[in-house]
Amino acid sequence: MNKDKLTAIMLATGLVFGAATLAHAQQGNCAPRAVVVERLAEKYGETRQSMGLGHNNAVMEVFASDESGSWTITVTLVNGMTCLVASGQAFEELAEALPAQGDPA
Repeated sequence: MNKDKLTAIMLATGLVFGAATLAHAQQGNCAPRAVVVERLAEKYGETRQSMGLGHNNAVMEVFASDESGSWTITVTLVNGMTCLVASGQAFEELAEALPAQGDPA
């Protein structure tokens, strides 16, 4: 899977969970973006790996640590609040070539 495809998958995942973001905001999983980015860097060693624009101009970002493999997907709303959407382990950056036209997937 190439980086563009991985980004698209992560964006789609973020958008799927985006509807739940407002519910999460009420449960305390959101904070100003600067606070979230600092915490991800300091506590988990994660830096931004990719980003995309979602529904209603929400910004979906994927943060990950090359060292530990941890990853976090966030969505930042237009009001500047960043909400944690998903997180996990075993993050890998991939750079696979697209299959040639007519090749089976």
